[in-house]
Amino acid sequence: MSSSLVMLVIAAVFIGALMRASFGFGEAVVSMPLLALLPINLHTSISLIGLAGLTVAIFTIKSNWHHVERPIILRLGLSTILGIPAGLFLVTYAPKRIIMLALGSFLMVYGVCSLRTPFLTKPSQNALLLQPSWAYPFGFCAGMLGSAYNFNGVPVVVYGTLRKLEPERFRATLQAHFLISGLLVVCGQALGGLWTKELLLLYGFSLPVIVLATLLGVFIHRRLPNQKFERYVFILIILLGALLVF
Repeated sequence: MSSSLVMLVIAAVFIGALMRASFGFGEAVVSMPLLALLPINLHTSISLIGLAGLTVAIFTIKSNWHHVERPIILRLGLSTILGIPAGLFLVTYAPKRIIMLALGSFLMVYGVCSLRTPFLTKPSQNALLLQPSWAYPFGFCAGMLGSAYNFNGVPVVVYGTLRKLEPERFRATLQAHFLISGLLVVCGQALGGLWTKELLLLYGFSLPVIVLATLLGVFIHRRLPNQKFERYVFILIILLGALLVF
């Protein structure tokens, strides 16, 4: 493996880790397309992003645990476990291109509608969305998309915006969920034989920039104005949806 290839992989991991540390999500949707352009094994890319995301979650949740919505995490975690086998079925039998188009289109429509007419995100106008039971279908989808494509963050992000969580609680709750689901996914990948010497080498080289991206992301997050945070999240959701589609 050439040094230039290693540097490009590290750059892709850094961008994804910075996205995750700043906003709480988005690293897989950003890093996976970048890594797909490089001549490395797909399973290595998936496992590397899984390890990187888990590392960011460990570093960020340590200082934000008191902001975590624990009842939400419990419901999301239980349903995520149930969704993991469905993801294995999905990745085996469903056409990936159709799944990506459907998911990307949904994110773009949801983000645009939330920016223009945010009736879905106003609890006062739709109290039904605040029912605790809504965590179960979103958690199930997170487990399914996580085990299939490493996109476990997408359903949880949508759920967090529907719940109108404050920025600190939004980010901390997402990281706690990613910590739980990330451990499950990483263990599954290791037991499934996806870990290779190449993966461990790339992760070792990437670890310093993951730490750097986490520190920089925390710095950026603390300087984002709370009143504009939700708008930034919806704009980011639209951009991630566009990445999946195009």
